[in-house]
Amino acid sequence: MEVSLTAIKSLVASKMDLLPNVWGERYWLPPNMTWDDMERLAPSERPLPRDLFVALPLALGFVVLRYMFERYCGNLFPRLGVRNRLRVSVSPSPNLESFYTQQSTRPTQSDIIHLMSLCGKSQRQIETWFRLRRHQDKPCQTKKFGEAAWRFFVYLTAFVGGLACLIDTPWFWDLRECWRQYPVQPMQSRHFWYYMLELGFYGSLLLRISVDIKRKDFKEQVIHHLATVFLLSFSYCANYIRIGTLVMLLHDSADILLESAKMFNYGSGWKKACDILFVVFASVFFLTRLVIFPSKIMHTTLVLSMENCQPFAGYYFFNILLMVLQGLHVFWASLILRMVPKFLTGKMEKDERSDEDSDLEEDKREEAEEDYCLTERKGTQSYKLAPLSKNCVLNNLTNHRASISGRLCKAQ
Repeated sequence: MEVSLTAIKSLVASKMDLLPNVWGERYWLPPNMTWDDMERLAPSERPLPRDLFVALPLALGFVVLRYMFERYCGNLFPRLGVRNRLRVSVSPSPNLESFYTQQSTRPTQSDIIHLMSLCGKSQRQIETWFRLRRHQDKPCQTKKFGEAAWRFFVYLTAFVGGLACLIDTPWFWDLRECWRQYPVQPMQSRHFWYYMLELGFYGSLLLRISVDIKRKDFKEQVIHHLATVFLLSFSYCANYIRIGTLVMLLHDSADILLESAKMFNYGSGWKKACDILFVVFASVFFLTRLVIFPSKIMHTTLVLSMENCQPFAGYYFFNILLMVLQGLHVFWASLILRMVPKFLTGKMEKDERSDEDSDLEEDKREEAEEDYCLTERKGTQSYKLAPLSKNCVLNNLTNHRASISGRLCKAQ
């Protein structure tokens, strides 16, 4: 019995050796560095993976703060010119409502034919009902303004606090200081809270992503939030805190202007201020995301970091996440460039600049197609009625002339 237990234990031990060690030093630390080397730092100066659990209650706290912010600041919206647009309500129809909520908000042609026989309505009435019903589900202006105002407040606070934390640090002025004596670099308490608050905020965005307004770039936003959470978590555990704080500060600078431009866009009477903020935001975005980020930050992580240590698994993983962010920067830059010609000609619409819902263009296309079909139908009918009306006029004239000549004959 003892022999069999010993054999089982040795077999389990051999299988466990084949599994990768998640906290293996080769994944998190450069070559020739061990976790014992990190013991030279004081416990309060050493980043530990269990510290990331602090971000979970902070994420829930951000969700509660946002709820209170949007609720108690809602009274300020009318004073700033933010008013909800009037929406046409749909006529009650249980069959159409059941199809809308349970099956699809955009019925196909076969579905419309089935609903026509079920409800006794025409095709145009059903298409109009579904379009108005979709418009009712779209977020109102006050909800959009509240979301933009909350993010503006958080980004502004994070940028000011981050700048205060980094302005007197050596790596803020010399990027080579990010890698001097890496990874044995002491962590200050202000940088710890800067990291945890940013991680908690992006965690709250992921918690509320199912109830927030869905934009045209919804998938890209999800990728961005996930990449940011992984980037912050890994960089904290691998003690990439110095370069990580610079990445956060750089991103917050442009996000402040983006959310402020949205706020002025949702209000009435702020067009000039919105245009100015859009120009400033586009300039700062291109400068920080397409110039400084690849030429300074990514050059630092790819090239300058190799002056003090050799590549390891964490080096590749960290830089891959930075490249994902840079790819998203290029995508959003293309969206901004698409707006520039319309902005210069003064033909930019409000909803095009303000991240409207993804189905807005499709709804406009449907309305245009329906109007076009209606116009063509009217034109066809008038074209068919034109010769009939001409014949009627000729017949009336002929009959009128015949009656006049008959009366003249009788008079003679």
